[in-house]
Amino acid sequence: MGTPIAELRERALAALAEALPEAVELRHRIHRDPHFGGDEAPTVAELSALLVSNNDADERSAVEVAGGLLVRSGGPGAAIAIRAELDALPIQESSDYPWASERAGVAHLCGHDTHTAALVATIRAVEAVGAPVPLVAIFQPREEVIPAGAIDMLAYPGLADHDIRAVLGVHVQPVLSRGTVAAAPGPINAAADNFDIVVTGRPAHGAYPHLGRDPILAAAAIVQGLQQLVSRRIDPMRPSVVTVGSIVGGTSHNAIPSEVRIMGTLRSYDETDQQLLHSELATIVEAIGTAHGCEAKAEIELGEPVLRNDEDLAALVSSALTAGGYTPAPALKSCGADDFSFYCERYPSLMMFAGVGDGSPDSPGLHHPSFVPSDETVGELARIMLLSYFAIAEQLDA
Repeated sequence: MGTPIAELRERALAALAEALPEAVELRHRIHRDPHFGGDEAPTVAELSALLVSNNDADERSAVEVAGGLLVRSGGPGAAIAIRAELDALPIQESSDYPWASERAGVAHLCGHDTHTAALVATIRAVEAVGAPVPLVAIFQPREEVIPAGAIDMLAYPGLADHDIRAVLGVHVQPVLSRGTVAAAPGPINAAADNFDIVVTGRPAHGAYPHLGRDPILAAAAIVQGLQQLVSRRIDPMRPSVVTVGSIVGGTSHNAIPSEVRIMGTLRSYDETDQQLLHSELATIVEAIGTAHGCEAKAEIELGEPVLRNDEDLAALVSSALTAGGYTPAPALKSCGADDFSFYCERYPSLMMFAGVGDGSPDSPGLHHPSFVPSDETVGELARIMLLSYFAIAEQLDA
C-alpha cells in the first residue's frame, strides 16, 4: 500500500522550500529578458535547461509543442494538468528591481513570469515526494495575442495520450489582498474579440473641406455610434463591453487624409450577445461611413470564448485551499479574457485568482507599468498549485 496522498501533500509542501531558490532565479532571468507572444523561444530554452537538458528525474518526459513546452512527471495513468503562460506585454516597465526588464518596451507586467516559475517549483516539489497522480505542466506561449497559444497546445495530437482529467490555472490578481484566493464556479471571464475598422474618404486641403470626404469626421461619429451597442442593444443584466483602443489617421495640421484606422475589443458573457455585437457593429460602421460620404468596413477577429470554471472542481479546490490557510475571496468575475477558456471547453478546468495586493484601489493593476509582484509570490502560487493538485489527486485516487 502506497503512502497516503495527504502525507505526500505535506511532504511536498515542505519540499517546496528547497525548490524556491531555483524558481526565483528563473523568475529573475525570465523577467529580465521578456518576449512577446510568438517569440518565447528564449524562455522555452531557460525551461529546457532546467527540465529537459538536465533531466534529473526518472519519471519525467518533455516535448516542445507549438512554441511552448509540455512536461509530464509521474508514471502511467490519468493525469492532472497545470497551465502557465510564457509571453510578456508590449509595455515599458517602470519598476526599480535589479532584475527589471532589459528590453525596451517589453515587460512581464501580468505575472506570467511568476506563474511559470511557480509551476517549475511545483514540479520539483511533486517529484521530490513522488507524484501520486501524474502531473502535466503546460508551459504555454501566446496567451496575450490572437490566435491564442492554447489552441495550438490543444491541437497537439500527443496531448490525448496523457489522459488529462483536470486542468488548473492560477493567475495573480492585485485587486485581491494577499492570502486570499478566488475559485468561483461558472463563467468568470468574458469572450473577447478584436475589431479593425478602415474608413476611406477623399483627401483634400484642410481649407477646402467641401472638396473632400472627411474620414476623420466619419471615424469620430463611428466611435460615438459604437457606444450605443451596449447601452441600447444589450440587456443591462448581462456584462458586455465595447472599447476603442486606437485611432490612427492623418499626418498634417491642414490636410484631410484619405484613410483612418480604428482598433478595439468586444467583450461579452453571452453567445447571443456576442453575435449581436458582431452584426450590429458592422451595420453601424457601414451606415455611418455612408452618411459621411465615405466607405467604412469592419473586420472582426475571434478571440477567446467565455471562461467557465467547473463547478465540482471549484468546490473541491476551494475547500482544500481554505483548509490550507487561504481565505476564500468573493467570486471574482470580469470582462477580462484568458485563453485558458479553451481548456475549459475540453476538460474540467479551474482558473483561480491569487491575491497579491494590499487591498488598496490605488495599487498598480495588471498591465500597469509598475505591476511587478514580489518574489514571495512565486512560493505562494506554487503552494496554491500544490494544494489544488493534491486535492484532485486524492479524489482521483478514491
